[in-house]
Amino acid sequence: MFQVENSPFNQEQTELLNRLLPTLTETQKTWLSGYLAAGQSAAPVQEAPQNAQAADAPKSSPTREITILVGSHTGNCQALAEEFSQKLEQKNFKVSVSSMDDFKPKALKKVEDLLILTSTHGDGDPPDNAIGFYDFLHSKRAPKLDDVRFSVLALGDSSYEFYCQTGKDFDKRLEELGAARIHPRVDCDLDFEEPANEWFEGVLNELNEGQSDEAAPAQAAQPDNPVAAEQEVYSRTNPFRAEILENLNLNGRGSNKETRHLELDLEGSNLVFEPGDSIGIFPENDPVLVDELIKEMAWNGDEKISINKQGEQRPLKDVLTTMYEITSLTKPLLEKIGGLTGSDELQELAADRERVKEYIHGRDLIDLVREFGPWKVPAQEFINVLRKIPVRLYSIASSSKANPDEVHLTVGALRYESNGRGRKGVCSGQCAERTQAGDTLPIFVQRNQNFRLPENDEAPVIMIGAGTGVAPYRAFLEEREESGSKGQTWLFFGEQHFVSDFLYQIEWQRWLKDGILTKMDVAFSRDTEEKIYVQHRMMEQSEELYKWLEAGAHVYVCGDEKYMAKDVQDTLIQIIKKEGNMSGEEAEAYLNDLRSEKRYQRDVY
Repeated sequence: MFQVENSPFNQEQTELLNRLLPTLTETQKTWLSGYLAAGQSAAPVQEAPQNAQAADAPKSSPTREITILVGSHTGNCQALAEEFSQKLEQKNFKVSVSSMDDFKPKALKKVEDLLILTSTHGDGDPPDNAIGFYDFLHSKRAPKLDDVRFSVLALGDSSYEFYCQTGKDFDKRLEELGAARIHPRVDCDLDFEEPANEWFEGVLNELNEGQSDEAAPAQAAQPDNPVAAEQEVYSRTNPFRAEILENLNLNGRGSNKETRHLELDLEGSNLVFEPGDSIGIFPENDPVLVDELIKEMAWNGDEKISINKQGEQRPLKDVLTTMYEITSLTKPLLEKIGGLTGSDELQELAADRERVKEYIHGRDLIDLVREFGPWKVPAQEFINVLRKIPVRLYSIASSSKANPDEVHLTVGALRYESNGRGRKGVCSGQCAERTQAGDTLPIFVQRNQNFRLPENDEAPVIMIGAGTGVAPYRAFLEEREESGSKGQTWLFFGEQHFVSDFLYQIEWQRWLKDGILTKMDVAFSRDTEEKIYVQHRMMEQSEELYKWLEAGAHVYVCGDEKYMAKDVQDTLIQIIKKEGNMSGEEAEAYLNDLRSEKRYQRDVY
């Protein structure tokens, strides 16, 4: 049935369309689409012959199918895959997109053109949804891929030692298995949009060369949607300026921490999200740091700086405040500045991996300038070697069903001393110190298909989080309350002190009372002589926790990856081993099965 909200057709026209459309062949629909797009409304409509499909079928060679496999942690690779898939389909390529954990590895030898989009996790590890595929590809079971063509897009963070390692591993292994490159691998830093698009254009050019004009005809132009044209689409490349409705400190007096609860107004944005998604914020550098850097380098803050290939210019101070990273150092940055300035001492440092790792920890651009500079380098040339300020992602702490036209965030303010200077988190410092109700933040929604509530709302849920890692569980419970879910829920929460750091305490207690939250175990590490963490509470509840797993529970982990999430995973394996009477290998296989069934999901950082 032709039922489209806000369609420009009246009731009579809609009824006519409903009678006509079901009777059309695919060829007739294609012809009609092209006819309307060409604006030939005055031309008489001629009846298509009954054998039109056979007569009009282009004589062409078969089109190779493109398979896009995604290994994604925060959702960046998934978003790129969906964007590139749409562009390929517009060129009439046949495309399938799949998360690596949804793809059957044994089908790999049947793939024709393979595009791998992957991030790197932790110390060079594949993201959770790529582990099974990665292990298969690097095992003896992996097939020869002599008939497969491929290309890899790797996303990473150049401040880490094993930058884009997963992408590099896939690229190397596919070649070893006999696959041929369509296009060279591209490694992307945190500002990945431009190199990712360049990679795609390179891949597309190669695909077009192997595709005849008849096999990939230009797609008929689609009629403009008058309704959609009136609505601005907000995204990572066009963020929405969301007004801050509330900015509250969740911690009590005497706490060592400052955790901000932000409520943002989304009215007019048309932004859609689900529990488990994140909000991306484009932060600004502290103006005090910007002024110090300009002073150290003897630059003029009003000097006009070109910021793109189109030659758009903005004042230097504005550019350093809103566009470029100045608070952290990376090995590539040291190499670039060493080459730009001709500093032998800096180039010597950059060539020593171990010295670089030690030096960049806790230092920023001002530290570098004071120790090795200042240099007489034009501001424009210096700016050109800096990378863009990375977007900060925060797990959404609210349900849109419970809070229409709003989104809530839980932001921990980062403050520490290093090398004789006080330091602040770029975005968390901005939220804690330089924003208040009435101000706006540029935001977008980052979808995360790898951290979702069960489709069956009666399935039991175990939620494990420490500190701000509890944010998505607030969204989970709001969602389950609004949907009337009857599924059991169990929250493990950890922080430092019960009195000052029990985030959202009143809400958890209300949900416990109302039965939305079935069980809650807490661990306040600084309230006891021996530090107690969430994994200790899990082990105390070992028997019941395993019963929940056997009853089909979904397990979620959110928080620090290096310590908390690692300890939680080790504890889960211990519990499975003990309560299931399994060996270590069997327990790990059990957990891997949970992961492949999407019953073990992590949102870690």
